[in-house]
Amino acid sequence: MILEGNLLGNRYEILQKVGNGGMAIVYKARDIVLNRNVAVKVLRDEFTTDEEFIKRFETEAQSAARLTHANIVSIYDVGVDAGIYYIVMELVQGKTLKEIIIEENGPLPWKWSLNVAIQIASALDMAHRNNIIHRDIKPHNIIITEDGVAKVTDFGIAKAVSNSTITAFGTTIGSVHYFSPEHARGGYTDAKSDIYSLGVVMYEMLTGRVPFDADTPVSVALKHMQEEPKEPIEVNPNIPTAINKIIMKAIQKDPMLRYQTSMELLKDLKEALKNPNGDFVEDMPYDKTARTQKIGTEPYSNRSQKQEQRGLKGWIAQHKKASVFLGVVILFFLAFGGTMAFLNITNPPEVDMPNVVGMHKEEAKRAIEEAKLVYEEEKEEYNQEVAEGLVISQDPAYFERYHSVKEGSTVKVVVSLGTEKATVPNVEGKEKQEAIKMIEDAKLKAEIIEETSKTIAEGHVISQEVEPETEVSAGDSIKIHVSTGTGIKQITMSSVVGKTEEAAKTELEGLGFKVTINYEENTSKDNGTVLKQSLESGKVVDEGTAVTLTVNKIAELKTAKITVNVKSLLGGKVEYEEEETSTNTSNTSNSTNETNTTNTTKQKKVKKVKLEVKVNEDTIFSEQVDPTATSINAGTAKGTGVSNIKVYIDGVLKNQGQIRFSEANPSYTAE
Repeated sequence: MILEGNLLGNRYEILQKVGNGGMAIVYKARDIVLNRNVAVKVLRDEFTTDEEFIKRFETEAQSAARLTHANIVSIYDVGVDAGIYYIVMELVQGKTLKEIIIEENGPLPWKWSLNVAIQIASALDMAHRNNIIHRDIKPHNIIITEDGVAKVTDFGIAKAVSNSTITAFGTTIGSVHYFSPEHARGGYTDAKSDIYSLGVVMYEMLTGRVPFDADTPVSVALKHMQEEPKEPIEVNPNIPTAINKIIMKAIQKDPMLRYQTSMELLKDLKEALKNPNGDFVEDMPYDKTARTQKIGTEPYSNRSQKQEQRGLKGWIAQHKKASVFLGVVILFFLAFGGTMAFLNITNPPEVDMPNVVGMHKEEAKRAIEEAKLVYEEEKEEYNQEVAEGLVISQDPAYFERYHSVKEGSTVKVVVSLGTEKATVPNVEGKEKQEAIKMIEDAKLKAEIIEETSKTIAEGHVISQEVEPETEVSAGDSIKIHVSTGTGIKQITMSSVVGKTEEAAKTELEGLGFKVTINYEENTSKDNGTVLKQSLESGKVVDEGTAVTLTVNKIAELKTAKITVNVKSLLGGKVEYEEEETSTNTSNTSNSTNETNTTNTTKQKKVKKVKLEVKVNEDTIFSEQVDPTATSINAGTAKGTGVSNIKVYIDGVLKNQGQIRFSEANPSYTAE
């Protein structure tokens, strides 16, 4: 079946084959809808005609698709196209754990191996809590990404615990080197079977070899059922003692002696990281033991014995060959019967374990003891959802389809103390870590919400959502709002007084200020320099803060010409005055004496007026002028800004106004 280049389900473009499995072929493909690479697992042709297998294939997809975990390869889609059954899953880039073991050709570092085992156990815990058993945990089904993340793949032979066990269609599915004893003999498999397989994987990582190996799969399976493995620490003395104990407990032949849940295994694995040689791994011996009992017989009467012996001896003497054969048969059955009797005595029968979760502890104890099991109260703890005195959980856990345990086994229960009360402390204004400690010391949980604040320093509590001294349930989360500062960049004001307007503005805008310029005149300072700033130097403010600079601006000194139209100011009125003029004349007579005569005449003339011009109370012009003059140059005025002009004629104010030196060519005409 060549699929490269084909499009499955009008969506998945098959790019290349990347692997083969017992049931399916794996291809790399392109999801043309989401534009991403995926892995497509296609069922082999020989299985597509098997309706039972097809049902199991669909069950596999549905069960695996329920799992969402960082260490489990995600299932995206399942479908059928023209008789081709396929599953679409996450495409993981990396190597299988088996490839890494082969490349190393020896033991892997124990810390690295432990980290991988923790990730696998975490994935199995998620699956088991969803009632899904993998049934084929082996290094080939564990991919290690380039970032060192372990991904468990191929839940292809997984089963839901609530369904019947998937058998192997007349053969065995998976790899026999990693099978649990109960799997190898075709018995019931559950979560503890996956734990056994993980124990074998850990054994191989830390020693470089599997615990059992032989020439044929059947021989390997028999070894799983009958032989004890060599402890990994004997193969690799560098293995810490705690890890050695964890592996040996995980690969116990009796499921009841192994870790009962993946979570139990996970806790010990995490503890081993911190305390690799610690003595924390608990053994799980049977709670009850039994010894072979000697069976007495009542003696027969001497007479009867003699008669019986005589008869038996006579028969043996007459049938020597038959008696030998009969003796061998009797010895075989005696040996077989003795062995079975020993096993029945020393191996307790299985009994149904009751589900006691939710029962009152007294009722639970009675139910467990009536089932010929041992009740043990492991601990009491507060629980908001379970009332005081009721059972929160039991170990071993109860499964609807499988809850048989050995008679005399111990059932541990966790009992609820009900809801514990706690008082909320006042943490407003406290430093973040101090506030968290106060909340945790009060048997509560702190939930941090970060936000900006212009009034509360960074790293301190702005507010809390539950009022101080409020009584709540222990374990509740208390939301506290913690300041991350203003959330705005802080900038520092620098000193720009004395700098030029352009230099000061460029510097402050570069720091993040918004600059406004005002002008002011100060003739004692240089023109164009900053006289003052609205923010003092060294002050820390938010980016974008406005600052006002006052810049010295000395106005330019200009000259304005002042012209007066006297005639206009007087309205054309003119006054006259008489002026006497004298003339001398000479008279001649017949005599020799001469006589001089003076003549006086009167004449009208225009009377002059006094013109006076003042600029800002300073007199710049004061003269007698002709009242008919229309353009008298009264002089000039120098200044800046605005100057006031007043024009007087004969002491009477005839005109006033202003000279604006801001104009291009200032001048003033009084008329």
